[in-house]
Amino acid sequence: MHDTVPLPVSLASRYAAVRAHTEALAAALTPEDQCVQSMPDASPAKWHRAHTTWFFEQFILTEHVPEYRVFDEDFRFLFNSYYDAVGARHPRPMRGLLTRPAAERIAAYRAHVDAAMAASLHKAPTDLLELGLHHEQQHQELLLTDILHAFAQNPLTPAALPGWREPAPAPGPAQFLPRPGGSARIGHAGDGFHFDNEVPTHDVLLRDYAIADRLVRNRDWADFIADGGYRSPSLWMSDGWASVQAQGWTAPLHWREDGMQMGLGGLAPIDPDAPVRHVSWYEADAFARWAGARLPTEFEWEAACPDLREATGYVWQWTDSAYRPYPGYRPPPGAVGEYNGKFMINQMVLRGGSMATPSDHVRLPYRNFFHPDKRWQFTGLRLARDL
Repeated sequence: MHDTVPLPVSLASRYAAVRAHTEALAAALTPEDQCVQSMPDASPAKWHRAHTTWFFEQFILTEHVPEYRVFDEDFRFLFNSYYDAVGARHPRPMRGLLTRPAAERIAAYRAHVDAAMAASLHKAPTDLLELGLHHEQQHQELLLTDILHAFAQNPLTPAALPGWREPAPAPGPAQFLPRPGGSARIGHAGDGFHFDNEVPTHDVLLRDYAIADRLVRNRDWADFIADGGYRSPSLWMSDGWASVQAQGWTAPLHWREDGMQMGLGGLAPIDPDAPVRHVSWYEADAFARWAGARLPTEFEWEAACPDLREATGYVWQWTDSAYRPYPGYRPPPGAVGEYNGKFMINQMVLRGGSMATPSDHVRLPYRNFFHPDKRWQFTGLRLARDL
């Protein structure tokens, strides 16, 4: 697993550590690697490096440091992601066409902003600075999953992270842990950073349930395939079955017919004991139905998390919960209010954190979210049952 440097006491040193980690993740990539965009959902590594820099420039330096001089006015348009309140932006599916600015120009941009931030951290609102750092850590994971998807299309199967070692799976068979129903307190409470979609804290009523203490394995998925899981429409939601047929799904993304799997370290044999990854919500839901189980809700997951193995560090875990606001949710004022709130529809919640998630970025109430057909992230599942 890759980790960021442990959380420093000084915000200045933490800022430097997070920014340096992004550069370390991109260190093995050539300028050509950094420009590729293998599908509309992904972004070039160069764009990730620039966008995370734009975030600090846009929301901290230009708004709170009057003497700051923008590095390049064109970058406001090129590297805005989805903030309509900020202005127009380059279309997401066309980011791979940005052969200019060059990767070295992006490096200069990062250096310019880092120098300005180092001189102005005392002027930066702490909440915005924390948001910017966690935002960059989100993009560190996206940088890896996006370049992994691109490299998986390359016949040379290069490694995004040469020397990468997969995390060792927890030993032993899965056990279903019975959990009593009742009231459970959900969401972020107390001090410390949190995203706006993790609050307000609130109580939910759970029924008695059981949840697997570890993740579903590759060998389990191989049994699902052998039993005709991808050929049995009765296991699938209608939209999921349509995706199977339209996309030609027969196995998790990055599995190959020769028994190999593409990972951050390049091509390697599929480990039957490793948690399955790169499956969509549709696939996870179909597998759970095949297994005589179901996916846990995000509230069941959060309540049981302290007793679970492989809660983080392997895959993001699909839940059976739609991504919706918590009761009483209000987006933050200003453009940063677009960070999460406007996406709270037509997506499903994932919990935990993956092998590509920086370890000091993971927290119990963290809510990740993707559309149910997406599977290029490190996404997997654990099972649950009614009692």
